[in-house]
Amino acid sequence: MTDTITIGSRFNGPPGSGNGGYSGGLLAKEMQASGAVLVQLRAPPPLDTPLSVITSDDGLDAMLGETLIIKARPAVPLNAAPEAPAQSLAAKGPETFNSIEDHVFPACFVCGPLREPGDGLCLFTGRLEGYDGVGDLWTPDESFCDETGRVRAEFLWAALDCPGAFAIGNQENPMVLGQMTTQISERPKAGETLTVAGWLNFHDGRKHGAGTAIYRADGTCLAQSEQIWIELKPKTA
Repeated sequence: MTDTITIGSRFNGPPGSGNGGYSGGLLAKEMQASGAVLVQLRAPPPLDTPLSVITSDDGLDAMLGETLIIKARPAVPLNAAPEAPAQSLAAKGPETFNSIEDHVFPACFVCGPLREPGDGLCLFTGRLEGYDGVGDLWTPDESFCDETGRVRAEFLWAALDCPGAFAIGNQENPMVLGQMTTQISERPKAGETLTVAGWLNFHDGRKHGAGTAIYRADGTCLAQSEQIWIELKPKTA
């Protein structure tokens, strides 16, 4: 376990803070857990700022001074993800995705249309005809992999993040990630064409639930998550 984690400015979500999935995954990876991990984002993760990693209870906390930023704890196994949409269908997701002008966070590392492939994940999970959710295809770049050639866990967490918001309806009601439970069964290799999908679980006032998953072409689920998103309060004039 390292003493600190640092979220580089490249891995932003909303302007000035880290993408929630990437940031949580960076801490979760330090637990070296073989099963599901629950991460709670207690404050916007700062960029280019070392966060102290502290053992707490049965998990880890990422702290900025006395301020708790991220909590990571072991979680119960997730229920099986639903069947994947066909890759031919998922490939059409970007056709219904938001334009740069309509995107809430257009420079987001995961879903920002201002990012180039290899710099960002460029996951544009739009609505799919005949599928109750959103989807897109993703071919991981080599730069996202470790020395074994497999995608690093924090990038799988990132890929599982934003599709949940778009499954809920992020553009109609901008929101930020509050909690994410992720289970990684197998890390794919660079160059493999994967399906990333998201679906709505519930609405409860300003709190919303979603699920996401990453699948192989044959439908095998490699990683999945359950999420809680918090809708931002409307700005007052």
